[in-house]
Amino acid sequence: MQKTFKKTLLRSAVLAALCGAGLAQAATIVIQSRDPAGVGFNDPTPVAPVGGNPGTTLGEQRMYVYRYVADVWEKALDSNVTITVNAGWQALTCTSSSATLGSASPWNLWHDFAGGDPGTWYPQALANKLSGVNLSEGMPDDGSGYAGVDIKTQFNVNLGQPGCLDGSPFYLGLDGNFGTGVNFVETLLHELGHGLGFTVLSVQTSTGKRISADGSVYADDGLPSIWERYMFDNTAGKSWLNMTSAERKASAINPLGLAWTGPNVLAGAGMLAATPVLKVASSAPGASGQYPYGTASFGPAVSSGQGLGALATIAAPAAGQGQGCTAFSAADTAAVSGKVAIIDRGVCGFAVKAKNAQNAGAIGVIIANNVAGAAPGLGGSDPTITIPTVSVSQADGVKLRSAITASIPYGTRSKPGVATGSLSSDPSRRAGADALGRPLLYTPNPLVPGSSVSHWDVSASPNLLMEPNISPDLGLVLVPPKDLTKPLLKDLGW
Repeated sequence: MQKTFKKTLLRSAVLAALCGAGLAQAATIVIQSRDPAGVGFNDPTPVAPVGGNPGTTLGEQRMYVYRYVADVWEKALDSNVTITVNAGWQALTCTSSSATLGSASPWNLWHDFAGGDPGTWYPQALANKLSGVNLSEGMPDDGSGYAGVDIKTQFNVNLGQPGCLDGSPFYLGLDGNFGTGVNFVETLLHELGHGLGFTVLSVQTSTGKRISADGSVYADDGLPSIWERYMFDNTAGKSWLNMTSAERKASAINPLGLAWTGPNVLAGAGMLAATPVLKVASSAPGASGQYPYGTASFGPAVSSGQGLGALATIAAPAAGQGQGCTAFSAADTAAVSGKVAIIDRGVCGFAVKAKNAQNAGAIGVIIANNVAGAAPGLGGSDPTITIPTVSVSQADGVKLRSAITASIPYGTRSKPGVATGSLSSDPSRRAGADALGRPLLYTPNPLVPGSSVSHWDVSASPNLLMEPNISPDLGLVLVPPKDLTKPLLKDLGW
Protein backbone atom coordinates (compact mmCIF):
# COMPACT_ATOMS: atom_id res chain seq x y z
CA MET A 1 0.00 0.00 0.00
CA GLN A 2 1.10 3.61 -0.43
CA LYS A 3 2.52 5.43 2.54
CA THR A 4 0.28 8.45 2.03
CA PHE A 5 -2.98 9.21 0.30
CA LYS A 6 -2.40 11.57 -2.59
CA LYS A 7 -5.93 12.77 -3.09
CA THR A 8 -9.02 13.03 -0.92
CA LEU A 9 -12.51 13.87 -2.22
CA LEU A 10 -15.74 14.72 -0.48
CA ARG A 11 -19.28 14.35 -1.81
CA SER A 12 -22.51 15.07 -0.02
CA ALA A 13 -25.02 12.39 0.84
CA VAL A 14 -27.65 14.21 -1.21
CA LEU A 15 -25.91 13.59 -4.55
CA ALA A 16 -25.28 9.92 -3.82
CA ALA A 17 -28.88 9.40 -2.71
CA LEU A 18 -30.22 10.33 -6.14
CA CYS A 19 -29.54 6.78 -7.38
CA GLY A 20 -30.51 3.51 -5.76
CA ALA A 21 -28.01 0.75 -5.11
CA GLY A 22 -29.82 -1.86 -7.21
CA LEU A 23 -29.15 -5.58 -7.07
CA ALA A 24 -25.66 -6.79 -6.28
CA GLN A 25 -23.64 -8.38 -9.06
CA ALA A 26 -20.12 -9.64 -9.60
CA ALA A 27 -17.60 -6.81 -9.70
CA THR A 28 -16.08 -5.46 -12.90
CA ILE A 29 -12.46 -4.25 -12.80
CA VAL A 30 -11.08 -2.03 -15.56
CA ILE A 31 -7.31 -1.61 -15.85
CA GLN A 32 -5.88 1.71 -17.04
CA SER A 33 -2.20 1.70 -18.04
CA ARG A 34 -0.29 4.91 -17.57
CA ASP A 35 2.98 3.57 -19.01
CA PRO A 36 4.61 5.45 -21.90
CA ALA A 37 5.68 3.72 -25.10
CA GLY A 38 8.36 1.07 -24.58
CA VAL A 39 7.94 0.94 -20.79
CA GLY A 40 6.12 -1.40 -18.40
CA PHE A 41 3.03 -2.81 -20.06
CA ASN A 42 4.38 -1.51 -23.39
CA ASP A 43 7.84 -3.08 -23.08
CA PRO A 44 8.49 -4.85 -26.42
CA THR A 45 11.30 -7.09 -25.13
CA PRO A 46 10.71 -10.58 -26.60
CA VAL A 47 10.11 -13.35 -24.05
CA ALA A 48 9.01 -16.97 -24.22
CA PRO A 49 5.59 -17.96 -22.82
CA VAL A 50 5.99 -19.16 -19.24
CA GLY A 51 3.87 -20.99 -16.66
CA GLY A 52 0.55 -20.59 -18.47
CA ASN A 53 1.22 -16.99 -19.52
CA PRO A 54 1.04 -16.89 -23.36
CA GLY A 55 2.52 -13.38 -23.79
CA THR A 56 5.47 -13.10 -26.17
CA THR A 57 6.71 -9.68 -24.98
CA LEU A 58 7.53 -8.57 -21.46
CA GLY A 59 4.76 -5.98 -21.58
CA GLU A 60 2.16 -8.51 -22.75
CA GLN A 61 3.06 -10.93 -19.98
CA ARG A 62 2.81 -8.21 -17.33
CA MET A 63 -0.67 -7.23 -18.51
CA TYR A 64 -1.76 -10.86 -18.78
CA VAL A 65 -0.96 -11.41 -15.09
CA TYR A 66 -2.70 -8.15 -14.18
CA ARG A 67 -5.88 -9.22 -15.98
CA TYR A 68 -5.65 -12.71 -14.48
CA VAL A 69 -5.45 -11.35 -10.92
CA ALA A 70 -8.19 -8.77 -11.59
CA ASP A 71 -10.43 -11.66 -12.66
CA VAL A 72 -9.78 -13.39 -9.32
CA TRP A 73 -10.88 -10.27 -7.47
CA GLU A 74 -13.93 -9.82 -9.71
CA LYS A 75 -15.19 -13.26 -8.73
CA ALA A 76 -14.55 -12.58 -5.04
CA LEU A 77 -16.49 -9.29 -4.84
CA ASP A 78 -19.89 -7.93 -5.73
CA SER A 79 -20.54 -4.38 -6.87
CA ASN A 80 -22.78 -2.68 -9.42
CA VAL A 81 -20.16 0.00 -10.03
CA THR A 82 -17.07 -0.58 -12.17
CA ILE A 83 -13.79 -0.56 -10.23
CA THR A 84 -11.12 1.46 -12.05
CA VAL A 85 -7.47 0.59 -11.38
CA ASN A 86 -4.68 2.79 -12.70
CA ALA A 87 -1.47 0.80 -13.14
CA GLY A 88 2.11 1.61 -14.03
CA TRP A 89 5.68 0.35 -13.85
CA GLN A 90 8.33 2.65 -12.47
CA ALA A 91 11.62 2.74 -10.57
CA LEU A 92 10.98 2.09 -6.86
CA THR A 93 13.37 1.97 -3.93
CA CYS A 94 15.74 -0.99 -4.05
CA THR A 95 19.23 -2.29 -3.35
CA SER A 96 21.01 -5.48 -4.33
CA SER A 97 19.55 -7.28 -1.31
CA SER A 98 16.16 -5.62 -0.79
CA ALA A 99 13.49 -3.86 -2.81
CA THR A 100 10.07 -2.27 -2.76
CA LEU A 101 8.14 -4.64 -5.00
CA GLY A 102 5.17 -2.36 -5.53
CA SER A 103 2.38 -0.51 -3.82
CA ALA A 104 -1.32 0.19 -4.14
CA SER A 105 -3.90 2.23 -2.30
CA PRO A 106 -7.36 3.72 -2.67
CA TRP A 107 -6.91 7.01 -4.52
CA ASN A 108 -10.03 8.77 -3.23
CA LEU A 109 -11.72 8.59 0.18
CA TRP A 110 -15.36 9.45 0.94
CA HIS A 111 -17.60 10.10 3.89
CA ASP A 112 -21.31 10.85 4.44
CA PHE A 113 -22.69 9.25 1.30
CA ALA A 114 -25.90 7.23 0.97
CA GLY A 115 -25.30 3.66 2.15
CA GLY A 116 -22.31 4.45 4.37
CA ASP A 117 -22.09 5.11 8.09
CA PRO A 118 -22.20 8.85 8.92
CA GLY A 119 -18.92 10.59 9.70
CA THR A 120 -16.81 7.67 8.51
CA TRP A 121 -14.14 7.50 5.79
CA TYR A 122 -14.40 4.76 3.13
CA PRO A 123 -12.14 3.86 0.19
CA GLN A 124 -13.73 4.85 -3.12
CA ALA A 125 -14.33 1.36 -4.56
CA LEU A 126 -16.23 0.35 -1.41
CA ALA A 127 -18.04 3.69 -1.19
CA ASN A 128 -19.18 3.26 -4.78
CA LYS A 129 -20.42 -0.27 -4.05
CA LEU A 130 -22.39 0.83 -1.00
CA SER A 131 -23.90 3.90 -2.66
CA GLY A 132 -24.58 2.18 -5.97
CA VAL A 133 -23.08 5.02 -7.99
CA ASN A 134 -19.64 6.18 -9.09
CA LEU A 135 -19.09 9.02 -6.64
CA SER A 136 -16.31 10.61 -8.69
CA GLU A 137 -18.06 10.46 -12.06
CA GLY A 138 -17.91 13.77 -13.90
CA MET A 139 -15.41 15.34 -11.54
CA PRO A 140 -12.82 17.53 -13.30
CA ASP A 141 -9.21 16.39 -13.34
CA ASP A 142 -7.15 17.99 -10.60
CA GLY A 143 -3.92 17.80 -12.56
CA SER A 144 -2.93 14.38 -11.23
CA GLY A 145 -4.64 12.46 -14.01
CA TYR A 146 -6.32 10.21 -11.46
CA ALA A 147 -9.46 12.12 -10.52
CA GLY A 148 -11.86 9.26 -11.28
CA VAL A 149 -9.55 6.40 -10.30
CA ASP A 150 -10.55 4.00 -7.50
CA ILE A 151 -7.15 2.36 -6.99
CA LYS A 152 -3.65 3.46 -8.04
CA THR A 153 -0.89 0.87 -8.31
CA GLN A 154 2.77 0.86 -9.23
CA PHE A 155 5.36 -1.92 -9.48
CA ASN A 156 9.13 -1.96 -9.60
CA VAL A 157 10.26 -1.93 -13.23
CA ASN A 158 13.91 -2.59 -12.25
CA LEU A 159 13.36 -5.67 -10.11
CA GLY A 160 16.00 -8.33 -10.71
CA GLN A 161 18.44 -6.01 -12.45
CA PRO A 162 21.88 -5.20 -10.97
CA GLY A 163 21.43 -3.09 -7.86
CA CYS A 164 17.75 -4.01 -7.45
CA LEU A 165 17.30 -7.40 -5.78
CA ASP A 166 19.85 -8.81 -8.18
CA GLY A 167 18.75 -11.92 -10.02
CA SER A 168 15.22 -12.00 -8.58
CA PRO A 169 12.86 -10.46 -11.15
CA PHE A 170 9.10 -10.78 -11.08
CA TYR A 171 8.04 -14.25 -12.20
CA LEU A 172 5.20 -13.79 -14.68
CA GLY A 173 3.97 -17.37 -14.86
CA LEU A 174 0.68 -18.44 -13.29
CA ASP A 175 1.83 -21.80 -11.93
CA GLY A 176 3.73 -20.67 -8.84
CA ASN A 177 7.07 -22.01 -10.07
CA PHE A 178 8.88 -18.76 -9.35
CA GLY A 179 12.19 -20.27 -8.19
CA THR A 180 14.55 -17.44 -7.29
CA GLY A 181 12.14 -14.85 -8.71
CA VAL A 182 9.27 -12.96 -7.06
CA ASN A 183 5.76 -14.27 -7.71
CA PHE A 184 3.97 -11.37 -9.40
CA VAL A 185 0.57 -13.09 -9.17
CA GLU A 186 0.64 -13.11 -5.36
CA THR A 187 2.27 -9.68 -5.12
CA LEU A 188 -0.45 -8.12 -7.24
CA LEU A 189 -3.24 -10.04 -5.50
CA HIS A 190 -1.93 -8.62 -2.20
CA GLU A 191 -1.60 -5.04 -3.43
CA LEU A 192 -5.08 -4.93 -4.96
CA GLY A 193 -6.36 -6.07 -1.56
CA HIS A 194 -4.94 -2.86 -0.12
CA GLY A 195 -6.54 -0.82 -2.88
CA LEU A 196 -9.93 -2.36 -2.14
CA GLY A 197 -9.73 -1.29 1.50
CA PHE A 198 -7.39 -3.59 3.41
CA THR A 199 -5.72 -0.56 4.99
CA VAL A 200 -6.09 1.70 7.99
CA LEU A 201 -7.05 4.44 5.54
CA SER A 202 -7.40 7.84 7.13
CA VAL A 203 -5.12 7.48 10.17
CA GLN A 204 -1.55 8.75 10.18
CA THR A 205 -0.04 5.90 12.22
CA SER A 206 3.03 7.91 13.24
CA THR A 207 0.83 10.40 15.13
CA GLY A 208 -2.51 8.64 15.53
CA LYS A 209 -4.25 11.62 13.93
CA ARG A 210 -7.07 11.27 11.39
CA ILE A 211 -7.84 13.09 8.15
CA SER A 212 -10.11 16.05 8.82
CA ALA A 213 -13.65 16.14 7.44
CA ASP A 214 -12.64 18.57 4.69
CA GLY A 215 -9.71 16.36 3.68
CA SER A 216 -7.10 19.05 4.23
CA VAL A 217 -5.01 17.91 7.23
CA TYR A 218 -4.42 15.18 9.79
CA ALA A 219 -6.00 16.36 13.03
CA ASP A 220 -6.99 15.19 16.49
CA ASP A 221 -10.64 15.78 15.58
CA GLY A 222 -10.50 14.06 12.17
CA LEU A 223 -13.02 11.45 11.10
CA PRO A 224 -12.50 7.72 11.73
CA SER A 225 -12.35 5.17 8.94
CA ILE A 226 -14.54 2.09 8.68
CA TRP A 227 -11.38 0.04 9.35
CA GLU A 228 -11.09 1.42 12.91
CA ARG A 229 -14.42 -0.07 13.97
CA TYR A 230 -12.89 -3.51 14.32
CA MET A 231 -9.51 -2.71 15.88
CA PHE A 232 -9.19 -3.52 19.58
CA ASP A 233 -6.03 -2.96 21.60
CA ASN A 234 -5.74 -5.58 24.34
CA THR A 235 -3.28 -3.52 26.37
CA ALA A 236 -5.40 -0.37 26.42
CA GLY A 237 -8.68 -2.32 26.51
CA LYS A 238 -10.10 0.01 23.85
CA SER A 239 -11.25 0.12 20.27
CA TRP A 240 -9.45 2.61 18.03
CA LEU A 241 -12.78 4.39 17.66
CA ASN A 242 -12.60 5.35 21.33
CA MET A 243 -8.93 6.31 21.49
CA THR A 244 -7.16 9.63 21.46
CA SER A 245 -4.54 10.30 18.81
CA ALA A 246 -1.80 9.55 21.32
CA GLU A 247 -3.41 6.22 22.21
CA ARG A 248 -3.70 5.21 18.54
CA LYS A 249 -0.05 6.16 18.03
CA ALA A 250 0.95 3.88 20.92
CA SER A 251 -1.30 1.07 19.72
CA ALA A 252 0.31 1.09 16.27
CA ILE A 253 3.60 0.02 17.89
CA ASN A 254 2.16 -2.43 20.43
CA PRO A 255 3.56 -5.78 19.19
CA LEU A 256 1.01 -8.62 19.31
CA GLY A 257 -1.44 -6.31 21.05
CA LEU A 258 -3.91 -5.18 18.38
CA ALA A 259 -6.71 -7.57 17.41
CA TRP A 260 -9.37 -7.57 14.69
CA THR A 261 -12.92 -8.08 16.03
CA GLY A 262 -15.04 -8.13 12.86
CA PRO A 263 -17.66 -10.91 12.87
CA ASN A 264 -16.78 -12.39 9.47
CA VAL A 265 -13.11 -12.72 10.37
CA LEU A 266 -13.93 -14.19 13.78
CA ALA A 267 -16.19 -16.76 12.14
CA GLY A 268 -13.26 -17.95 10.04
CA ALA A 269 -10.43 -17.55 12.55
CA GLY A 270 -10.60 -21.23 13.46
CA MET A 271 -8.49 -21.84 10.34
CA LEU A 272 -5.42 -20.56 12.23
CA ALA A 273 -3.22 -23.42 13.34
CA ALA A 274 -1.86 -24.25 16.76
CA THR A 275 1.11 -21.99 17.43
CA PRO A 276 4.38 -23.54 16.21
CA VAL A 277 6.90 -23.38 19.05
CA LEU A 278 10.61 -23.89 19.47
CA LYS A 279 10.89 -26.16 22.52
CA VAL A 280 14.09 -25.69 24.50
CA ALA A 281 15.25 -28.29 27.02
CA SER A 282 17.94 -27.71 29.63
CA SER A 283 18.98 -29.10 33.01
CA ALA A 284 19.38 -25.55 34.30
CA PRO A 285 16.46 -24.41 36.47
CA GLY A 286 14.18 -22.05 34.53
CA ALA A 287 16.09 -22.39 31.26
CA SER A 288 13.62 -24.67 29.49
CA GLY A 289 10.70 -23.12 27.62
CA GLN A 290 8.59 -22.78 24.49
CA TYR A 291 8.96 -19.94 21.99
CA PRO A 292 6.84 -19.19 18.90
CA TYR A 293 8.89 -19.37 15.71
CA GLY A 294 8.68 -18.25 12.10
CA THR A 295 9.80 -20.16 9.03
CA ALA A 296 12.06 -19.48 6.06
CA SER A 297 11.41 -19.54 2.31
CA PHE A 298 14.82 -21.20 1.80
CA GLY A 299 16.34 -24.42 3.05
CA PRO A 300 14.44 -27.61 3.96
CA ALA A 301 10.89 -27.40 5.27
CA VAL A 302 10.48 -27.71 9.03
CA SER A 303 7.66 -29.33 10.97
CA SER A 304 6.43 -30.15 14.45
CA GLY A 305 8.31 -33.05 16.04
CA GLN A 306 11.59 -32.21 14.34
CA GLY A 307 14.72 -32.14 16.48
CA LEU A 308 17.24 -29.36 15.89
CA GLY A 309 20.14 -29.89 18.28
CA ALA A 310 22.27 -28.04 20.82
CA LEU A 311 22.09 -24.22 20.65
CA ALA A 312 25.13 -21.98 20.23
CA THR A 313 25.94 -18.29 19.96
CA ILE A 314 28.55 -16.31 18.03
CA ALA A 315 30.42 -13.13 18.82
CA ALA A 316 28.81 -9.72 18.51
CA PRO A 317 29.64 -8.00 15.21
CA ALA A 318 31.93 -5.05 14.79
CA ALA A 319 30.28 -1.64 14.61
CA GLY A 320 28.31 -1.24 11.38
CA GLN A 321 28.49 -4.92 10.48
CA GLY A 322 25.72 -7.47 10.73
CA GLN A 323 26.06 -10.60 12.81
CA GLY A 324 26.61 -13.58 10.52
CA CYS A 325 26.97 -11.46 7.39
CA THR A 326 30.54 -12.57 6.64
CA ALA A 327 32.45 -15.83 6.87
CA PHE A 328 32.66 -17.01 10.48
CA SER A 329 35.87 -16.54 12.44
CA ALA A 330 37.75 -19.57 13.73
CA ALA A 331 36.24 -19.06 17.18
CA ASP A 332 32.68 -18.77 15.86
CA THR A 333 33.20 -21.80 13.62
CA ALA A 334 34.28 -23.84 16.62
CA ALA A 335 31.28 -22.59 18.60
CA VAL A 336 28.62 -23.55 16.04
CA SER A 337 30.09 -26.69 14.48
CA GLY A 338 27.51 -29.45 14.90
CA LYS A 339 25.12 -27.05 16.66
CA VAL A 340 22.27 -24.61 15.92
CA ALA A 341 23.57 -21.06 15.58
CA ILE A 342 21.58 -18.16 17.02
CA ILE A 343 22.15 -15.05 14.88
CA ASP A 344 20.62 -11.58 15.15
CA ARG A 345 18.69 -10.15 12.22
CA GLY A 346 20.14 -7.13 10.45
CA VAL A 347 22.32 -5.63 7.67
CA CYS A 348 22.38 -8.60 5.27
CA GLY A 349 19.79 -11.08 4.03
CA PHE A 350 18.53 -14.03 6.06
CA ALA A 351 19.79 -16.54 3.50
CA VAL A 352 23.28 -14.98 3.66
CA LYS A 353 23.42 -15.56 7.41
CA ALA A 354 22.17 -19.13 7.09
CA LYS A 355 24.69 -19.96 4.36
CA ASN A 356 27.61 -18.56 6.37
CA ALA A 357 26.51 -20.62 9.37
CA GLN A 358 26.20 -23.71 7.19
CA ASN A 359 29.69 -23.13 5.80
CA ALA A 360 30.95 -23.01 9.39
CA GLY A 361 29.46 -26.42 10.16
CA ALA A 362 26.19 -25.40 11.85
CA ILE A 363 23.33 -27.90 11.57
CA GLY A 364 20.62 -25.27 11.91
CA VAL A 365 20.05 -21.53 12.34
CA ILE A 366 17.76 -19.44 14.54
CA ILE A 367 17.40 -15.80 13.44
CA ALA A 368 16.47 -13.52 16.35
CA ASN A 369 14.52 -10.40 15.45
CA ASN A 370 16.28 -7.06 16.03
CA VAL A 371 13.08 -5.15 16.81
CA ALA A 372 10.15 -5.81 19.13
CA GLY A 373 7.32 -7.92 17.76
CA ALA A 374 6.71 -11.44 16.57
CA ALA A 375 9.22 -13.78 15.00
CA PRO A 376 9.67 -12.55 11.43
CA GLY A 377 9.05 -14.55 8.29
CA LEU A 378 12.39 -15.22 6.62
CA GLY A 379 12.37 -14.33 2.94
CA GLY A 380 15.17 -14.94 0.49
CA SER A 381 16.44 -17.72 -1.72
CA ASP A 382 19.52 -19.92 -1.91
CA PRO A 383 19.10 -23.47 -3.23
CA THR A 384 22.45 -24.50 -1.70
CA ILE A 385 21.18 -24.08 1.88
CA THR A 386 20.50 -27.54 3.30
CA ILE A 387 20.10 -26.81 7.03
CA PRO A 388 16.81 -25.75 8.69
CA THR A 389 16.33 -22.08 9.57
CA VAL A 390 13.66 -20.60 11.84
CA SER A 391 13.15 -17.24 13.54
CA VAL A 392 12.20 -16.01 17.01
CA SER A 393 11.28 -12.65 18.48
CA GLN A 394 13.88 -10.24 19.84
CA ALA A 395 12.82 -10.94 23.44
CA ASP A 396 12.94 -14.71 22.90
CA GLY A 397 16.38 -14.43 21.32
CA VAL A 398 17.60 -12.90 24.59
CA LYS A 399 16.03 -15.79 26.54
CA LEU A 400 17.62 -18.41 24.31
CA ARG A 401 21.07 -16.93 24.81
CA SER A 402 20.47 -16.83 28.57
CA ALA A 403 19.44 -20.49 28.46
CA ILE A 404 22.71 -21.39 26.74
CA THR A 405 24.76 -19.60 29.41
CA ALA A 406 22.69 -21.02 32.28
CA SER A 407 23.10 -24.57 30.95
CA ILE A 408 26.91 -24.63 30.88
CA PRO A 409 27.42 -25.60 34.59
CA TYR A 410 24.99 -28.52 34.24
CA GLY A 411 27.25 -30.74 32.17
CA THR A 412 30.01 -33.18 33.04
CA ARG A 413 33.68 -32.70 33.85
CA SER A 414 34.59 -33.11 30.20
CA LYS A 415 31.55 -31.62 28.51
CA PRO A 416 29.69 -28.37 29.34
CA GLY A 417 25.93 -28.51 29.67
CA VAL A 418 23.82 -27.43 26.71
CA ALA A 419 20.35 -26.20 25.87
CA THR A 420 18.80 -28.20 23.02
CA GLY A 421 16.04 -27.18 20.66
CA SER A 422 13.25 -29.08 18.90
CA LEU A 423 10.11 -28.01 17.06
CA SER A 424 6.65 -28.59 18.49
CA SER A 425 3.29 -26.79 18.71
CA ASP A 426 1.12 -25.28 21.42
CA PRO A 427 -2.56 -26.23 20.84
CA SER A 428 -3.71 -23.78 23.53
CA ARG A 429 -2.85 -20.82 21.27
CA ARG A 430 -3.73 -20.05 17.65
CA ALA A 431 -0.85 -18.73 15.60
CA GLY A 432 -1.40 -15.06 14.87
CA ALA A 433 -4.31 -14.58 17.28
CA ASP A 434 -4.77 -13.21 20.79
CA ALA A 435 -5.87 -15.20 23.83
CA LEU A 436 -9.50 -14.93 22.68
CA GLY A 437 -8.70 -16.27 19.22
CA ARG A 438 -8.99 -12.89 17.48
CA PRO A 439 -6.48 -12.45 14.62
CA LEU A 440 -3.75 -9.89 15.26
CA LEU A 441 -2.74 -6.95 13.11
CA TYR A 442 0.90 -6.13 12.34
CA THR A 443 2.18 -3.65 14.93
CA PRO A 444 5.98 -3.88 15.15
CA ASN A 445 8.06 -1.43 17.18
CA PRO A 446 9.51 0.68 15.64
CA LEU A 447 6.72 1.64 13.26
CA VAL A 448 6.95 0.57 9.63
CA PRO A 449 5.22 3.44 7.74
CA GLY A 450 2.76 2.23 5.11
CA SER A 451 2.86 -1.31 6.51
CA SER A 452 2.08 -1.20 10.23
CA VAL A 453 -1.56 -1.86 11.16
CA SER A 454 -2.59 -2.45 7.53
CA HIS A 455 -1.53 -6.13 7.49
CA TRP A 456 -2.09 -9.31 9.44
CA ASP A 457 0.70 -10.06 11.90
CA VAL A 458 3.58 -12.21 10.65
CA SER A 459 2.90 -14.76 13.42
CA ALA A 460 -0.17 -16.09 11.57
CA SER A 461 -0.08 -19.72 10.45
CA PRO A 462 -0.85 -20.75 7.81
CA ASN A 463 0.59 -17.74 6.06
CA LEU A 464 -2.02 -15.20 4.99
CA LEU A 465 -2.11 -13.16 1.79
CA MET A 466 -2.29 -9.83 3.62
CA GLU A 467 0.78 -10.28 5.83
CA PRO A 468 3.55 -7.75 5.12
CA ASN A 469 5.64 -10.42 3.35
CA ILE A 470 4.71 -12.45 0.29
CA SER A 471 5.15 -16.08 1.36
CA PRO A 472 5.85 -18.92 -1.10
CA ASP A 473 2.88 -21.04 0.01
CA LEU A 474 0.07 -18.61 -0.82
CA GLY A 475 -2.66 -19.35 -3.36
CA LEU A 476 -5.65 -17.67 -5.00
CA VAL A 477 -8.24 -18.71 -2.40
CA LEU A 478 -9.25 -15.68 -0.30
CA VAL A 479 -11.54 -17.40 2.22
CA PRO A 480 -11.17 -19.92 5.09
CA PRO A 481 -9.73 -22.47 5.53
CA LYS A 482 -7.05 -20.95 3.30
CA ASP A 483 -7.18 -17.22 4.00
CA LEU A 484 -8.93 -14.36 5.84
CA THR A 485 -8.76 -11.59 3.22
CA LYS A 486 -12.34 -11.74 1.98
CA PRO A 487 -13.84 -12.07 5.50
CA LEU A 488 -12.07 -8.84 6.53
CA LEU A 489 -13.32 -7.02 3.44
CA LYS A 490 -16.83 -8.29 4.21
CA ASP A 491 -16.50 -6.83 7.72
CA LEU A 492 -15.85 -3.47 6.05
CA GLY A 493 -18.96 -3.74 3.88
CA TRP A 494 -17.92 -5.60 0.73
